[in-house]
Amino acid sequence: DPDRKTEVVLLACGSFNPITNMHLRLFELAKDYFHETGKYKVIKGIISPVGDAYKKKGLISANHRVTMAKLATKNSDWVEVDDWESSQSEWLETLKVLRYHHQKLLPPDATNSLEDAVPLTKLGRKRKQEPNRHEPVKKKNQSPDIKSVPQVKLLCGSDMLESFGIPNLWKLEDITEIVEKHGLVCISRAGNNAQKFIYESDVLWRHKNNIHLVEEWITNDISSTKIRRALRRGQSIRYLVPDVVRAYIEKNNLYSPESEDTNAGVLLAPFQKHASDSKN
Repeated sequence: DPDRKTEVVLLACGSFNPITNMHLRLFELAKDYFHETGKYKVIKGIISPVGDAYKKKGLISANHRVTMAKLATKNSDWVEVDDWESSQSEWLETLKVLRYHHQKLLPPDATNSLEDAVPLTKLGRKRKQEPNRHEPVKKKNQSPDIKSVPQVKLLCGSDMLESFGIPNLWKLEDITEIVEKHGLVCISRAGNNAQKFIYESDVLWRHKNNIHLVEEWITNDISSTKIRRALRRGQSIRYLVPDVVRAYIEKNNLYSPESEDTNAGVLLAPFQKHASDSKN
C-alpha cells in the first residue's frame, strides 16, 4: 500500500563552497536508496549552506554560495535551497537547523516554539488526551500507521560522519539527538570505513537503525576543495560543477589565492563555542 510509506525530507548542511555535481549526486543516490527499500517516499531535498559566521578558511560569502546552489537546483523538481541558516548572524549547530526544518513540516496546531519541539512519539499521545479536539474522520482504508509528519533526515558524505569523531566539533548530545530523533543518511564509497566508524562509536551503534548507509558504486571524487584549487590555478572545472555555476564563478571571479586566505588563522565557530561552553 503506497499510502503506508514514511515520507522523508533530505537535508544537506555544509559549506557548498562551491556546490558541485557531487553534492547534487548525493541527493539522487539517497532518493534511489529510500525508494528501493519500498518503505519510504522522498518528498523533498533541502540544501542549507552554512552562514559566514562558521569562519571556515576559504569560505566565500553566503550570498554567493546560496546563489550558486539556487542556480544548480533551478531545474530540479524536488531539491531546493533554503537560506534560513545562512542568513543567521551567528553560526548554528546542525541540530538546530534540523529542528527548524522539522518544525516547519508540523501541522500548524502542533507547532511549538523551536526549543520544546515535541518528539514525534509524544504528538499522538497528547491528542488522545484532549477529547474535545475535532479529530479528522479517518477514511475506512486509511492505515493507522501512516506517519503523518515527514521525517527530516540529515544527508551527508562519509567525511561528515567521520567528523563526529573530531573532539569539540560536535556536542555528544547533539549527535545523539540527530541520530535518535531524525536520522542520518550517509553516502559512502564502496568498501569505505563508515560501518567500522559506526561500530566504534557507542552512540552511533546504539542508534544504527536510524543511520542509513548508502553505497556509492559509481564513485565521484569531486570536492569543493579540489574545485577551488583548480580555479586558483586557472584550470578548467567544466563537467565537475553545473555549467550555470561555472559561468557564475567566472563572471564574479570568485575563487582566488586571496579568497582562500579568508578566515586564515581563525578558529572554526564550533571550536570557539564548545571551548567557551566547557569553560562556563
